[in-house]
Amino acid sequence: MARSISKGSGSAHDMTQGPIIRQLVAFALPLMLGNIFQMLYNTVDVIVVGNFVGTSALAAVGSTTMVVNMLVFFFNGFSVGAGVVIGNFYGAGETDKLHESIETTMAATFVISALFTVLGIAMVRPMLRLMATPADVLPDAVTYLNIYFAGFAGLLIYNMGSGILRAVGNTILPLLFLILTSLLNIGLDLTFVLALHAGIAGVAWATVLSQLVSAVLVLILLTRAKEVYRLSWRDLRINGPILRRILSIATPVGFQSVITSLSNVFVQSYINVFGAYVMAGWSTYNKLEQFIMLPMQSMAMASTTFVSQNIGAGNTERANRGTRDSIFLTLGVTVFIAAALFIFAPQSVVLFSSDPEVVGFGVLFLRTNVFFLLFNCVNHVLAGGLRGRGDANGPMVIMLLCFVGIRQTYLFFMTRFILNTPQVVGLGYPVGWVTCCAIEVLYAHRKSRGLSTS
Repeated sequence: MARSISKGSGSAHDMTQGPIIRQLVAFALPLMLGNIFQMLYNTVDVIVVGNFVGTSALAAVGSTTMVVNMLVFFFNGFSVGAGVVIGNFYGAGETDKLHESIETTMAATFVISALFTVLGIAMVRPMLRLMATPADVLPDAVTYLNIYFAGFAGLLIYNMGSGILRAVGNTILPLLFLILTSLLNIGLDLTFVLALHAGIAGVAWATVLSQLVSAVLVLILLTRAKEVYRLSWRDLRINGPILRRILSIATPVGFQSVITSLSNVFVQSYINVFGAYVMAGWSTYNKLEQFIMLPMQSMAMASTTFVSQNIGAGNTERANRGTRDSIFLTLGVTVFIAAALFIFAPQSVVLFSSDPEVVGFGVLFLRTNVFFLLFNCVNHVLAGGLRGRGDANGPMVIMLLCFVGIRQTYLFFMTRFILNTPQVVGLGYPVGWVTCCAIEVLYAHRKSRGLSTS
């Protein structure tokens, strides 16, 4: 039976009409703020551990990031695929298909959450050994990851719920939930570590409990919503054709993310050779790099939603303009953030650790790499636009070639035959970013020319 829910009702956001830049900024700004608060989960962990537990524990938390990211990024591929399909149906005004895609997405999310919890716990020790994690760091890393993966479902369910909201243009409510649960995480971190002296286990439990609260909140919102994105538990089932359509986009995105994360695990193994101080310095750099990448990640999501809705509405030229405007907006914001972090690198790194050796290596990595991140603005936003029009294979192949093949080739030959220093290893990231930017721009240009002549 058809559902009579209007496309533009409530807090859903129709991006198929109106000023492009204003819509992109209005969508991306709360999304970026939300990403900041989501990053605070792990960043606060690092700050609390680095200042109140010790350097070895800081290195442990930092070295676990790549392991966690492997599964999170794979699932985010599924979220991207679902968002594109939901955005297409929303842009086209197909309400029945929109609801079927939402209920299919959430049913699949519950299944994936259970599988990833088991898989995550099972892979902890093998992955840490693969990264050559030092013996003095290994026990803390195992403790943190085992607890983290035990509550992994909360993160995945929240991410998918907020992804559904983004697909229909709603970024405000996910932001409010993240503000609430991030503040909760900070309070629990301080309580477990300072008052209960639970160490790294307390930090992990604080993160897990906060993520579970965010998952419950987003499920309540989707269930009680009167808008077009309402979740009906009675209709919760997997629709085969819709799931296949989602997977046609999700699979290459997820595969690319997992392989890239696995590649970064090997980068971490190159870093681990230099010991706990370099590992801790690399960890602080990675946390700061994540903040620099927030504008590009947020605008990439905005570009994907904008393009998917406009492609669904049959407005290809508007979709193209949205991608171009997204890239220029992102470059403008990122250059200011990069400059500020370059100038204030010591003050930024000391937030995570006051140890002079850790600060020294953190500043080295940050100042070496920070401006190269401008190339990544193009990489992420352009890939988001391509995925929004259903092309997930092109960005996958290009990013795998550059972020895995070229990066690992560089690291292998440089460290074995030319020079093996922390700075040389850290430059493995920019090598991949620059080559990816060149190839992806050429690919998108040729693809747009092909579309205009077809």
